[in-house]
Amino acid sequence: MNLHKLTIDAKGIHYKELNEMIESALNEGYKEIDLINVNGQRYIGDGLTFPDRKLNIYGTPGNDLAAFMNGLTIEVFANGQDGIGNTMNAGKIIVHGSAGDILGYGMRGGEIFIKDDVGYRVGIHMKEYQDKIPVLVVGGKAGDFLGEYMAGGRIIVLGLTLKDGEPITGLYCGTGMHGGVMYLRGELQPYQLGKEVKVVDMEDEDYKFIDKYVTEFVKLFGYSKEYIMSKPFYKLIPYNKRPYGKLYAY
Repeated sequence: MNLHKLTIDAKGIHYKELNEMIESALNEGYKEIDLINVNGQRYIGDGLTFPDRKLNIYGTPGNDLAAFMNGLTIEVFANGQDGIGNTMNAGKIIVHGSAGDILGYGMRGGEIFIKDDVGYRVGIHMKEYQDKIPVLVVGGKAGDFLGEYMAGGRIIVLGLTLKDGEPITGLYCGTGMHGGVMYLRGELQPYQLGKEVKVVDMEDEDYKFIDKYVTEFVKLFGYSKEYIMSKPFYKLIPYNKRPYGKLYAY
């Protein structure tokens, strides 16, 4: 029996049964699984720890894809819904389309690459610990409250889908942000920023970091690296690490 690759047809299968099938196949030793006819099934990849395995999803998975995931590569050949990478610890997610709201909520490690646009409250409560630094790369634009209450990690937004005059993010970008860094390939107006965040000059280390992830983005989705890097990036950081410290009693 070939334990390298397996195809699972998800058509008409309840998400609980489908997720049990996926975990069972991984435990049997399959290295790669093609999920075909996926249509909104939730919780795919949640809590799994298989750092050398891969799921290829054909169709649109439901909410909370890869929540609490501890290691796996998931590639979605369609759009994603809300809550992708919720409290994710490790692994890699690739979406060949757009994604919904609260992408990377509380994300604690791993990498997420989205080809096109994302919704609201992306990257909120992201955090990092020692050498675990989560990274979220968005090819298009983001909605309101990008990086809200962000405590760590890195967000890169490339703005490749923007029409003339269209902003790269919505309002309240970085509201409550107290850690981490955001890199935006496009300028924001002051009214779009939360009061806890500021724009600072890029440094050599920032360009090296962006170059690494733009190289990976281009490899995944086929854009021109020269085109992406030809436009300036803006670096957003928080004013301080405890913006609401005086509001709490001790």
